[in-house]
Amino acid sequence: MTDATTRCAWAGTDPLMVAYHDDEWGVPTHDDRHLFELLTLEGAQSGLSWSTILHKRDGYRRAFAGFDPAVVARYSETDVDRLVGDASIVRHRGKIESTVANARAVLAVQTDAGSFSEYVWAFVGGEPVVSEHRQLSDLPATNDTARALSRDLKRRGFRFVGPTTAYAFMQAAGLVDDHVLDCFRRTRR
Repeated sequence: MTDATTRCAWAGTDPLMVAYHDDEWGVPTHDDRHLFELLTLEGAQSGLSWSTILHKRDGYRRAFAGFDPAVVARYSETDVDRLVGDASIVRHRGKIESTVANARAVLAVQTDAGSFSEYVWAFVGGEPVVSEHRQLSDLPATNDTARALSRDLKRRGFRFVGPTTAYAFMQAAGLVDDHVLDCFRRTRR
């Protein structure tokens, strides 16, 4: 039996990628932990394939305390050294250190804005931006909103949050619905 469902081409045939596409990518989330997870994973993906990161997601969840920013913010240099040796995640010291720094920044944003969710969703006026792209090649790598989010995240002490990463985060968290027009997951207006 074959699956005749039309999806965004990037999902391919890997069951993990297909499940991520079908169940999570582009679905609006307002949970601070989940948003911190998505921001972390998108930063970790920089220079790598999304499939690589997705296959290490369980390792990331173990390594970073289920993405509880209050716990991760207390990680020490000893914890970073330990994680550099953890093959279940990408062992890039800068990316690991950025996760700790970003956890601390999430806590500061929660204090300033009430929640990380309220902060990031304000960049799109609280509603998902639904695109009109016909094919994968039409999707932008970034946009003005992502550039503004990136600048503000950096100003607040976040790391590994360039404009392309910020846009990928927006797609993942559902701030932007970039499912192509014929994808079964596309938001219908």
